Amino acid sequence: MERPASTALPSHLRSGTRDFRLLWWANAVDGLGSQASGAVLPLLLLGLGHSPQAVGVIAGVSTALGLLLGPLVAVPADRGARKRVMLGSAAVAALAMGGVTLALAAGDPPLGIVLAAVLVERVATACFEAAARGTVALVCPGPEQPRAVARLSAADQGALIVGPALGGALYQAARALPFLADALSYAVSALCVRAMRTDLTAPGPRSRGEGLVREGAAGLRLVRSSAPLRLVLVWSATVNLVVVALYFTAVFALQQGGHHGAVLGAVLAASGAAGLAGALAAPRVAKRFGAPRVVTGVTWLLVPLTGALATATGAWAYGVLFSLVCLLMPLASVVLQARALQATAPALQARTGAVLATATTGAAAVAPVLAGLLADRVSMAAPALLCGAALVPLAAHTSRRPVRGVLAGEAGR
Repeated sequence: MERPASTALPSHLRSGTRDFRLLWWANAVDGLGSQASGAVLPLLLLGLGHSPQAVGVIAGVSTALGLLLGPLVAVPADRGARKRVMLGSAAVAALAMGGVTLALAAGDPPLGIVLAAVLVERVATACFEAAARGTVALVCPGPEQPRAVARLSAADQGALIVGPALGGALYQAARALPFLADALSYAVSALCVRAMRTDLTAPGPRSRGEGLVREGAAGLRLVRSSAPLRLVLVWSATVNLVVVALYFTAVFALQQGGHHGAVLGAVLAASGAAGLAGALAAPRVAKRFGAPRVVTGVTWLLVPLTGALATATGAWAYGVLFSLVCLLMPLASVVLQARALQATAPALQARTGAVLATATTGAAAVAPVLAGLLADRVSMAAPALLCGAALVPLAAHTSRRPVRGVLAGEAGR
């Protein structure tokens, strides 16, 4: 039956709803494929006879490339090439993972071929992510953006839960299958982006005489001058460092206690499920309590949880406490991501998002090194105690009246 005209949505809202569903599927399928192949890549390299050091170098170099290229790729995206960059990046990543699949089907490929394909895929993924960051603001009306961010975050959490298990099962059947699945996921993402009808250009004014690097730094300049964005950067970088450090501390402690991979997998699965629940609940929690209370309350609650992890001794204790941390974190992070969208003009979304992503990813990259150093040189409780100490000033900062006003949208600078 045809919908009555009095209740029909405006055409731009109908298109936005449809295009957000396409964006969600592109993000979810891409995340699932990336987690499936990423989980077994170290196993593949080790199985081909390469050392753990080589595996670490590949992971480190690919991450570094993403951090370096993201802000630069964001420039053409913000100039109006967002959809073309997303389509091209997904296609290149699909070809790279398809190449790995064919090489594995033919035998044992040299390290150079695998390394080249992984680096190409990492660069393409960084380009896709940089271009996609401004898409939510273009396909979702302002009031719907917190819910949209929560749904995208939930998709990421779901991929973290299902992806590694899927990759392990496929790898057990045939070592090329996880990479074939990843290649197909990029192809599906490209088709979803191609089917979107919303105008994704949102071109910004280009200053004459500015080079690529200076234009790429526009996002950094905006973050420095915007109180909401500075808060998002500081909070996200600090909490991501804490969560990753706590996870590796739990891994070190459980391994030292004689627990096997199944226990570690159960802890990871439980924490991923908790993160999924937190992301789904975030919009309702924010609507009921308000953004300032949610961010401040979550940050303060993380302090005793990290302290409790310093005294945990068994697998159950680590699993429950770390799951609580992962449940609480998305409640605040979804609120802050939505606030960042509201504080950024569409023509700067990609560049600003790249700056925030570089800070959080860099902090997460440092966390395992810091956790390992403290656990080895000081004590197993030291990383959690340091994390708790780092969260106290952050929680105090979010409790300040000016910061709460920024979270409530009362101040933009």
